[in-house]
Amino acid sequence: MAKSILICDDAAFMRMMIKDILVKNGYNIAGEAENGVKAVEKYQETKPDLVLMDITMPEMDGIQALKKIKAIDANASVVMCSAMGQQAMVIESIQSGARDFIVKPFQPDRVIEAVKKAVE
Repeated sequence: MAKSILICDDAAFMRMMIKDILVKNGYNIAGEAENGVKAVEKYQETKPDLVLMDITMPEMDGIQALKKIKAIDANASVVMCSAMGQQAMVIESIQSGARDFIVKPFQPDRVIEAVKKAVE
């Protein structure tokens, strides 16, 4: 059965790009969220196999959302997405339970590699 993935990014263009890469590789999209608050809500609604979470978002950043999701479900799989130069945030997100991180701009094969590693 295809794995379901929740995409969380404040940029609609980024969500569309990620969605395109995932769908072409046989993954189901559980939903999309444009900020951390929505990400936590959608996680509870959809219980996806994986969350792709942008670090920098309005209302609640990805690290706070990651911590909330891990508090709800300790087994949640989350892969963080960051822009270059966010080393401290990447380290914090890994310490907070993220499985992996991918750097923007996305390389499709790197996205799929991170997703496979996190869900299998």
